[in-house]
Amino acid sequence: MSSRQSNLIPLGASPRNQWHVSAQQVDLVRDAVPPQTITVTDGDRRIRLDLQRTALIVIDMQNDFCHPDGWLGHIGVDVTPARGPIAPLQRLLPVARQSDIPVIWLNWGNRADKLNLSPAVLHVYKPTGEGVGLGDPLPVSGAPVLQHASWAAAVVDELPKQAGDISVDKYRMSGFKDTELDSILRNLNVTTLLFAGVNADQCVLCTLQDANFQGYDCLLLEDCCATTSPQFCLDATLYNVRQCFGFVTDSDQLLTQLSA
Repeated sequence: MSSRQSNLIPLGASPRNQWHVSAQQVDLVRDAVPPQTITVTDGDRRIRLDLQRTALIVIDMQNDFCHPDGWLGHIGVDVTPARGPIAPLQRLLPVARQSDIPVIWLNWGNRADKLNLSPAVLHVYKPTGEGVGLGDPLPVSGAPVLQHASWAAAVVDELPKQAGDISVDKYRMSGFKDTELDSILRNLNVTTLLFAGVNADQCVLCTLQDANFQGYDCLLLEDCCATTSPQFCLDATLYNVRQCFGFVTDSDQLLTQLSA
């Protein structure tokens, strides 16, 4: 039974991490939330996790990576593999939201002046200095590549954001570098992260590795991730996640547990 005085006012952006204050008192005791546990598997291992401390991070399901008229399509990459996570995410996201699992869209969203991007980052997208790179207009849509608020950087239409979802712009392959992601997760009182999106061997893996380095529990949703890289890159990613950085499971297991 809570002994908190009724005249105290909540102070904090998230109910998961709030003080309660008045002119005479500051109550630092956070509300206790009973665990809500589910169990999924990674091969022969069972992983038990607390939904009250879990968030789903969806990475780079953007037009530039997943739409034929985006940046990858422009340079001749078949984006069919990158579209693979769309269908499982369409099934998972509504159930995750109903289960009060925070949904975080972590996407490239660069500054128009590119002043926070080093030549090393720019080189990835414009290795010869010629052609269409970060911030340059796409030939079909005219949208600047991966620029904040552009069509190119928008999440594909098949995965509409909902009220209550959280959006975070990133500027590197890791979503923790120079972003507010870690602060948001700590305010949400989250310790366990579910990872989805593209490319599994690049931005997804880099973000997952950094999450592991900062002490988060990491689960990669294999069917909700994809890459346009060769198959051996995905195989190595799955191996290294299991070996060093966390666990691999799938959305069907989550849906079964959440529906129950």
